[in-house]
Amino acid sequence: MKPAALPPVAVVADAHYHDVEGDYGFDGAEVDGRRLTVRSWADTRASTRVFNESALALTHALDEVVARGIRLVVLLGDYSDDGQRRTVASVTTLLAGYRERHGLRFFALPGNHDAYALHGRHQSKRFLRADGEAVLVTSDPAAEPGAVVSPAMYCEGYPEALRPMASHGFFRQSADLHWETPFGSSDDPQGRRYEVASADGATRVSLMDASYLVEPEDGLWLLMIDANVFEPRSGASDLTREDGFIDSTNAGWNAVLRLKPFLIDWIADVHRRANSLGKSLLCFSHYPVVDPFGDNLDAERALFGETNVARRTPGMAVARRLVEAGMTRHYSGHMHVAGETSRGVGGRRLVNVAVPSPVAFPPAFGVLDPSGGAMETVDLSGCPLDPRLAALYRREAALTGEAPHAAFDAPDLGAFLYEHARALVTHRYFPKEWPPEIATTFAGAGVEDVFRAAGWPVPPSPASARCTAEDFVADWYVLRHAQDRALPYIAPERLALYRALTVLGPPDERQTPIGAFLEFFLQVLGQSIARADGTSADRTPGLARAS
Repeated sequence: MKPAALPPVAVVADAHYHDVEGDYGFDGAEVDGRRLTVRSWADTRASTRVFNESALALTHALDEVVARGIRLVVLLGDYSDDGQRRTVASVTTLLAGYRERHGLRFFALPGNHDAYALHGRHQSKRFLRADGEAVLVTSDPAAEPGAVVSPAMYCEGYPEALRPMASHGFFRQSADLHWETPFGSSDDPQGRRYEVASADGATRVSLMDASYLVEPEDGLWLLMIDANVFEPRSGASDLTREDGFIDSTNAGWNAVLRLKPFLIDWIADVHRRANSLGKSLLCFSHYPVVDPFGDNLDAERALFGETNVARRTPGMAVARRLVEAGMTRHYSGHMHVAGETSRGVGGRRLVNVAVPSPVAFPPAFGVLDPSGGAMETVDLSGCPLDPRLAALYRREAALTGEAPHAAFDAPDLGAFLYEHARALVTHRYFPKEWPPEIATTFAGAGVEDVFRAAGWPVPPSPASARCTAEDFVADWYVLRHAQDRALPYIAPERLALYRALTVLGPPDERQTPIGAFLEFFLQVLGQSIARADGTSADRTPGLARAS
C-alpha cells in the first residue's frame, strides 16, 4: 500500500547560479563598498539566460520553498553557471546553508553546463571593472593577450565535477531509505562506468554515468536520470581536449538511445519494481523527452533551418522506447520553457512537463504532488533585483556610447527578463538564428513595413502603426516559452493585433521569400497564442499556477 500522504517535492531547473561576490581570481568592481564579480551586459543580452541575477533568483526560490514547509528539492541540472570550480563551490555552500538551517534535502542531476566529459574544459567569461570596462577572465593560459588567467574558472569532468555535490544525491547518504544506480548499490564512481565509442568505432572511452534512484521518504522514489552523453569525435587523438568530444548540449535523449541503452533497461526495471512495491515514482532528467514547444517542427525548419531547437528536439523513437519501459510522465529542464506536452504511442501517452528556469522568462520553479504528479508552477517574477548590477550595466553602456537599455530600469526579475528577451531579438536571434535577408528586413522596421516588404496588405490601425518588428518577434518568443505567463507582459492592443494577423492569408500563390517566411511565422505565432490560451491540441491542460 502507498502511504496516505507523501511530501511535496520542489523542482528547480536551470538555476545557472553565478556568485556575484565570488573570487574568480579577478579584482572585479567595488560598488557600495562591496567587491563584485559581474558578467557584462553585452554577454548577457546575447545569452538565453541571465547571469548576475541568478544569485538572488535562486535564493528567492529556496526561501519560498522554506516558507511552504517543503523539505525535498530536485535540482534538474545546470545548477551552476558553467561548471566553474568556484561557482560549483559557491552552489555547494549555498545548499549546505539551507540544509543546516532549514532541513532541506537536495537531489541534483548534472546538466550540460555542470560537467564536461572525462577531463573537463576551460571556461572564459567577461567581467566588469568598476568603470564598466569588460575584461576576459579564463582558465585557459593560451587565451587572448591581457586576459586574467584563473584556475577557479575551470570546469571539471566526470566524476570530479560531482564530488563537491556529493551530499546532494550523487552519492549515498545515511538518510536514504533506498539508493541505487543502473549498475547496482555501490556509489563508487569506478563501478558506475559505461563504454562509449566514436561514430567510426575507432575511439572508445569509459565514462561515468551519474544516474541514481533514491527513496528519501517511505513510498516515494525519485528516478534521477543522467541524460548527458559525451560522444568521442571520430579521429580524436587527445581526449583531454574539449574538442575530443561532441558536446552533450544538443544530444539529449536522441543520443541516450544510441549510446546509453542500459538506462532504458534500468528505467523499465525501476518501473516494474515501483508498481510491484507500491512506490510513487517521479522521473527526472535535464533534457526533455517530448518536444517542449509542441510546435510543427517542419515549420520551425522552414523558418530558420536546423536551429538549436530543432537539433535538441527528441524524436519519436525516444517516446516509443520510454513508453515501452513504463514511463508515462517526465520532468525536464534545459530549454527554459514552461508547460506540458505529450506524445501518443500505441494508445498510451508520454507527458513531458517542462520546468521553467529562474533566470529566463518566465522565472519560476515547480512544486510536485507525488500522489498524482501534478505540478504547481511558482512564479518568481516579483523577485527583487540588486541595484548594484544596474549601476554597473549603466557604466558599461556609457563606456561604449550606447543608450541605457530598458532592462536597467526594470522593477523586478519578471520585468527584467521580459526586457532581456527583447534584447535577445537584436543581439542573438536576428544575427545568429534568422536568415540574413529576413533579419535585415525585420531589423529596425515596423510591422506594417514588414508586411509591405512581403507584399501582404495590412489594414492600417493605431496598433499596427505603433508595433515594431522587434515587438512582434520578441512577443512571439516569450509566448512560445512562457505560454499564458507571457500574456500580462504584452500590451492588449498588440495581442489583439497579433490575433488578427494570424488569420490573414497570403495575397496570392506567388510568394516572395519574405512572404513565404511571413506565412510560416504567422502559423507558429498562431500556435503559440493558442497554447497560451489553452486551446491548442498540442498542450496538455492542467498546469497549475501560483503567484
